[in-house]
Amino acid sequence: MFTYLLRYTDKILLPIEHNKAMNQNYKVNELFQTIQGEGFNTGVPAIFLRLQGCDVGCAWCDTKHTWEINPDKQTELILLTGSSNESTRWANVNAREIVAEIKRLGYSANLVVITGGEPCLADLRELTTVLHEFDFKTQIETSGTYPVLVAPPTWVTLSPKVNMRAGKVVLQSALERADEIKHPVGTEKDIEQLDALLENLKSIEDKVICLQPISQKVKATLLCSQVCIERNWRLSVQMHKYLGID
Repeated sequence: MFTYLLRYTDKILLPIEHNKAMNQNYKVNELFQTIQGEGFNTGVPAIFLRLQGCDVGCAWCDTKHTWEINPDKQTELILLTGSSNESTRWANVNAREIVAEIKRLGYSANLVVITGGEPCLADLRELTTVLHEFDFKTQIETSGTYPVLVAPPTWVTLSPKVNMRAGKVVLQSALERADEIKHPVGTEKDIEQLDALLENLKSIEDKVICLQPISQKVKATLLCSQVCIERNWRLSVQMHKYLGID
């Protein structure tokens, strides 16, 4: 049974086996279209591609269902698409199979946000390259605790996870590659941790800095608002949660 893929070059359907071989598979947890509610691209229609697997261990994580890769939960991609499902199921698919599913769903957004889990557990160069071939823009959301391996046009949003349960450190190479640093904030201590990270950067002039209140708490939101005004940074309030959308 062939999986089919629309090619822009000639607008016909050809079996994937006729195209360039895909060597990298990705563990996909869900695929759905929505509005990006966080960071620099807030308000932009986006296709969210959530990958399974994360070992960072954030206590306040809102996608804990993506942490474990359970072999018994492997399924087909078609069963994981269309809406956010908060399931522990995952599909093992390559980049062109992902594009084929996006085409089948008829999504109109041209920004694909690769998130997790921790997407940088995988080498994302092949996936982002193929998405660019099909005229998609790409963004990844990472903790910065793994090397960032993406095609150059990819917008990298790094949400630094400091002193989490797993004890992982934010890599300097990931910080340097980031286009945007979106820092979760609960207290002033989180601001201090961000300042310590920024001190080691060669330059922050080309970085977008966003502060994101943890769990929309009132005190955290007020703190983030104050600091953003003082430093001319951006406030990220997770708009999608206020709107009640995925």
